[in-house]
Amino acid sequence: MASMNDKDYYAILGVEKDASTEDIRKAFQQKARKLHPDVNKAPDAEEKFKEVSEAYAVLSDPEKRSRYDAMRAGSPFAGATGSAGSPYAGGYGGGDPFGWGFPFGSNGYTRRTSTRGRSRSYNPRVGADVVFDLTLDAATAEKGVSRGVTYQRYAACEVCHGKGSVQAEHSETCPTCHGTGRISADLSGIFGFGVMDIKCPECEGTGRVVADPCEACGGSGRVLTASEVVFNVPAGSHDGDLVRVKGMGNAGTNGSAAGDFVCRVVVPEERLNPYQASGFRVLGFDLPFLVFGALSNSLAGLLVFILVIAAVGVAFIVRGGGLKTNSRWWRNALASLGNGAANGLLIALLMVSMFSCTAAGPGVRYYGYIW
Repeated sequence: MASMNDKDYYAILGVEKDASTEDIRKAFQQKARKLHPDVNKAPDAEEKFKEVSEAYAVLSDPEKRSRYDAMRAGSPFAGATGSAGSPYAGGYGGGDPFGWGFPFGSNGYTRRTSTRGRSRSYNPRVGADVVFDLTLDAATAEKGVSRGVTYQRYAACEVCHGKGSVQAEHSETCPTCHGTGRISADLSGIFGFGVMDIKCPECEGTGRVVADPCEACGGSGRVLTASEVVFNVPAGSHDGDLVRVKGMGNAGTNGSAAGDFVCRVVVPEERLNPYQASGFRVLGFDLPFLVFGALSNSLAGLLVFILVIAAVGVAFIVRGGGLKTNSRWWRNALASLGNGAANGLLIALLMVSMFSCTAAGPGVRYYGYIW
């Protein structure tokens, strides 16, 4: 989510930077009339409506607008409401850990942004895992293998040691929302919307901001970097097995714990493709009807239905490449067969129940009342 520092609220509303409060109100009114979810059914209409509402909530309030203008201009007094001598600063760094290619792309650098006069939300979150698919043939997976991988991830900032701030020991109350994490815009005079409650765009809803953000990481406590990891895939591994390296995933924000590097073993010989999996599920679905027909002496009446369903299942399997000899592949095939049989059993039991009620006739329903 882009912070308040990164959004041009004037451009969002389509007004000049010296626009009056009335101009801002009219601009929002025009935008809201077009984007309100009750009127505009476009998929992104609600998101755009929230964005223009956020812009209006900031620019229509003189105090919030003054602070926003100061931060956008890089004023050293933007954080004057905080602790003396500790103006807020902020920025951002990094992006998608795999966004520059694997292991590196043409833009292999860590993004750094001047943080003078800007603030950064204090939002401690545990880092996400980095998942890597390793494709092996069945023989290699059976013997086991050691592999090394170079990849990009968020690592703890070495300058601030992951805290997000070099000097300050603790986060500070957000000056925009005063620690509530929400800001309100009074829209009662515009279409009768009433008061709209919006997540604070400066602290991103946490109510806290990083005082004196680190220049290297922009206050998040982590930077995008290249890492290397060596891991062992144990002997006897199979498709879908996971090898986990603790703490080598993305670092958490503001000193939170890091995620793991997770290697997911892929063995094509053991994996059913979608056509094969569907084929076995269809065959499994067919089995309860075959059993039901045999037990109820109605197999002849169900034979056409059973044969058609079986033919569809076989056609899917053939289209997927046919059968394989790998034992793990057959285990997966039987699992798909079982899933299909469970679904077919529910339908078959429903049919048995309906058949029993029909065969009993209305006289049985009145039997208990005759006596």
